[in-house]
Amino acid sequence: MNLDISRAEWRISSLSGANGQCVAVAFMENHILVRHSKEADGSVLVFTPGEWQAFTGGVRLGEFDLPA
Repeated sequence: MNLDISRAEWRISSLSGANGQCVAVAFMENHILVRHSKEADGSVLVFTPGEWQAFTGGVRLGEFDLPA
């Protein structure tokens, strides 16, 4: 896979707070890109649509909630 992420249009949640410490997400060429919002030159995770749906579905179901 050879994505030119320099063309990615990154989105940051409006709920990220005043310090902006959040993840940034971009949708590009049938892939979902994720990075730390404060490290634009840092590592980027790349997901397929199926992987992204599995992850976001798990979030909605509480699979990644901290233990009580």
